[in-house]
Amino acid sequence: MTDSKYRKEKDSMGELEVPADALWGAQTQRAVENFPISGLTMPRQFIAALGLVKWAAAGANAELGLLQNSIAIAIQHAALAVAEGKHDKEFPIDVFQTGSGTSSNMNANEVIAHLATAALGKDVHPNDHVNMCQSSNDVIPSCIHVSAALAIANVLLPALQHLSATLEDKAEECGAIVKTGRTHLMDAMPVTLGQELRGWRAQIDLGSERLQETMKRLTEIAQGGTAVGTGINAHPKFGNKVAVLLGEHTGLEFASAASKFASMGSLDTVVEVSGQLRVLAVSLSKIANDLRWMNSGPLAGLGEIALPALQPGSSIMPGKVNPVIPEAVAMVAAQVVGNDACIAMAGQSGNFQLNVMLPVVAYNLLQSIELLANASMSLADKAIAGFTVNADNINSALDRNPILVTALNPVIGYETGAAVAKKAYKEGRSVKEVAREMTDLTDDELDRLLDPAALTEGGIKH
Repeated sequence: MTDSKYRKEKDSMGELEVPADALWGAQTQRAVENFPISGLTMPRQFIAALGLVKWAAAGANAELGLLQNSIAIAIQHAALAVAEGKHDKEFPIDVFQTGSGTSSNMNANEVIAHLATAALGKDVHPNDHVNMCQSSNDVIPSCIHVSAALAIANVLLPALQHLSATLEDKAEECGAIVKTGRTHLMDAMPVTLGQELRGWRAQIDLGSERLQETMKRLTEIAQGGTAVGTGINAHPKFGNKVAVLLGEHTGLEFASAASKFASMGSLDTVVEVSGQLRVLAVSLSKIANDLRWMNSGPLAGLGEIALPALQPGSSIMPGKVNPVIPEAVAMVAAQVVGNDACIAMAGQSGNFQLNVMLPVVAYNLLQSIELLANASMSLADKAIAGFTVNADNINSALDRNPILVTALNPVIGYETGAAVAKKAYKEGRSVKEVAREMTDLTDDELDRLLDPAALTEGGIKH
């Protein structure tokens, strides 16, 4: 490359060369050179939050009389362009960078300053103007909260609502079908498909409720704490104004954290959110595995349902079709659990007034939110909505299920019931047939007591 492809930039450590067409400056370039670690850059949602925080900060500083209106307007215009994704290629810094995220904060400051300078026709300084009343130590925690709150509110919660509605639609469609219940993967008392589907739905709805409960803490931001939580170099009203402006722009009710020391020195809220995401991942994994078992076969497994055939299942076995969506969802769950472990380790690694694992926390948290949202949509649309019920298989297994004898316990007692069940198992006969021989119950009584549909309603039938 020739020298014409570079320009000279200067920071407090001296001069260095920066690509001529790059919007960033010296500090970003140093970070690019210092951290060639993973090739992973900060997520789009995080860059958007950086732009929004810088937009709100410029607005707050203008309202407080700290920043000229013309400079504030130029910064805000540039910051919104960053938030909207118009300059994503200008954010090349690796996730595994300085733990405070200072490199990413300065990346935003430099890009926004460059754009604002070009628009205004006079110098806009990345530190003195774009970073006014701020520190990386409050900006980056704020951006983690803002980006996660927006992703949960606008992406994950709607996806969970869609999955919940799809489960209810399926329960309405085939919910009356009675099937063999299973505990320990062994035959148990009957349930309806509706009960099974609505059990899954309750898991998803409870997951949504947990996230919504956490949102009131996630929408508290550290802005205004500056370097160590004391608010040094920031106007005392700055943090509140930033929160109000963010709320007006996004529609979420942000607030300045009551304790900047807690919001900067710890990641407790983020650990809490990640824990709720882990619960949701576990719920999705349970549903995915149930679907895989119910779909198993089609001849040698349970074969209760047939999931939509989406692609060939084998490169060597013609005609094989696999439950690919539940498998993908199970992998998502494993990834989210792994992300949560990383976030927990990062959360416990804070020291005094700052946690220095912020970038990797942002990356993992936002990845978990995105994965869970996409997995929920796929599970709803490509697995649950389209599965068909194999009624013959379900009825055949139900008719042969000796555990139905449980319904006779109040009448004939546990010991006699066990004897009936064992004989039915051994001889491959129905409970009704064996009970007719071993008890004094009439056919009408047996029909009433052993009615599978009635047994799904619980209670004593005698």
